[in-house]
Amino acid sequence: MSAGSPWFFDPFVIPFSIGVVWLFSAIIYKWTRWFVALPADDKALVRHNFFSARSLKALKEAVLECLIHRKIWKTNPLLGFMHMSLALGWFLLIVVGKLETSTYIRDAVNPPHVHVFFRYFFPEEPASYARHFNYALLMDCLLIFVLCGVALAWGKRAYSRMMGMKRTTHHTPFDRIALSTLWLIFPLRYLAESVTCGVHNSGSFFTGGTGDLLTSALPGGVLSAMEYPAWWAYSIVLGLFFVALPYSRYMHIFTEVPLIFLRAYKVKSRPEGSSFDNFQIQACSRCGICLDPCPLAADLNINNIQPAYFLRDRRYGHLTEQVTDTCLLCGRCAAACPVGIDHATLRLSSRVAFARQGSLYNTPRYEFLATTDDRSSGTGRVGFFAGCMTQMTPGILRSMEKIFAAAGVDVWWADRNGGVCCGRPMRLSGNLPAAERMERYNTDLFRKHGITTLVTGCPICYKSFTQEYKELQAMGIRVLHHTQYIAELIAGGRLKTSVLQASYAYHDPCELRGVYSEPRYVLSHVATLTNAEPHEKDRVHCCGGSLANLTLDTSAQTRVGETVVRNLLATGAETIVTSCPQCKKSLQRSAGNDRVRVVDLAEVVAEAV
Repeated sequence: MSAGSPWFFDPFVIPFSIGVVWLFSAIIYKWTRWFVALPADDKALVRHNFFSARSLKALKEAVLECLIHRKIWKTNPLLGFMHMSLALGWFLLIVVGKLETSTYIRDAVNPPHVHVFFRYFFPEEPASYARHFNYALLMDCLLIFVLCGVALAWGKRAYSRMMGMKRTTHHTPFDRIALSTLWLIFPLRYLAESVTCGVHNSGSFFTGGTGDLLTSALPGGVLSAMEYPAWWAYSIVLGLFFVALPYSRYMHIFTEVPLIFLRAYKVKSRPEGSSFDNFQIQACSRCGICLDPCPLAADLNINNIQPAYFLRDRRYGHLTEQVTDTCLLCGRCAAACPVGIDHATLRLSSRVAFARQGSLYNTPRYEFLATTDDRSSGTGRVGFFAGCMTQMTPGILRSMEKIFAAAGVDVWWADRNGGVCCGRPMRLSGNLPAAERMERYNTDLFRKHGITTLVTGCPICYKSFTQEYKELQAMGIRVLHHTQYIAELIAGGRLKTSVLQASYAYHDPCELRGVYSEPRYVLSHVATLTNAEPHEKDRVHCCGGSLANLTLDTSAQTRVGETVVRNLLATGAETIVTSCPQCKKSLQRSAGNDRVRVVDLAEVVAEAV
């Protein structure tokens, strides 16, 4: 073969070449279709931010997460090394192989099969070409790096606990094809290069050394007979992997990159769904990291609804209402997800899609709200919205009345005498029209009374007001959960408290995710807090009573809550305290006896006032 032309060819490269063409044709087709279908305002965000610092930040994140797998390293270093060795190692093999080929043949333009099968086309290195020996050494080191990842992948499949995982994902047929070929690619590359190095007495320490061992171990002529079939085998598994990749979980290899850029440009998923969802759904690698944190898997042995399976079923058109609705939306899986997929909104948009199929979705059942009487009371600029669950837990409402009075706060009571739900339960069920009608009613009510601060006793309402009521920020209304407001009162010296002679274990409500310091600050002023990692903050176990769950019966919810009670009492606390009326009810039910006292933080503070 002449080194003067870069267009080297042999029939065994055909499977690889077909796979490459198929792979990139599928990727370009999918990406183009998804980009074209993006909503107009999302496209405007892309245009506006493309030539900005956001692109540089996205590029940095793509390197850290797609090649280094930084977040997986934080989950488990061994798991992180496995993913990094496969991703970064393969990437460097491609880059260094391309440099080696271009340097050797002195032509930057050459088809991809030349550097992929470089050792076949250039089995003997001229002694005068010193730099090539450096490339051979580097390529051998990179091949060892990747093979370490392959070995760990085999070990993970056989015994996942070695990497801190109790569960691994179940595969589709295309997943199995892609996985099997991926596991074979680099061992077959190692074999093919080693055989060629043995036949031609070339190569560096790894492939060359293995070639020498094969030469001494096999009868004469056998190694030469093995060479061509070995390269055919390597090409075939590469081609099969590339053909299966767009239809398997390994599509995440390419899709996570545009997802990172789109998120950097502030493109988000929507409750009503959009084409952006495709990028999130296919960026899921089904790595299985989301499985163990799920309370339904741990407590109820429900193992088919976690994001890995929900996104898989939605991607392939097999999603059912049962899988969609059986979720607590507690956020533990989202906190663990190394890709940062917005699972909650994706699940909500699926619920909306199912709800639209029902006859009641667009039925104007809430138009009567336009003429509903204003039952609020008070004249203060600080408004208190109790919400449905707080209304059904009157001890919290009475405690807030006492706290406001002790701090001398003039309060406008939005719904003490009855009112309209914040709308989040309807939204969680997928009924967006009903939720939006409630949002309009409450927004008009807040505007009418001119409040500047809105305090809520329920995390469900707090999340609704901060994330779904788009006009409140424009109206200058500050929304606070009652733990945040009480913390401000104490810090400002407006609320004086004593220290209770009791110890408390605090349960972080799922819907109050991110609000961690304020409740602990308040409790530090009134009692002794016994909590310690790992059962708190973003690692907290759901109480089981989440309104996001649309299928679990009371018995199942109670079993989930029993884990929470057990974890909290193990800290030695005398009383369990939370800051959500729904959590309070659920934990009381799960505790199952009167000896375990469950209270809301507002009740603790009211006792200490």
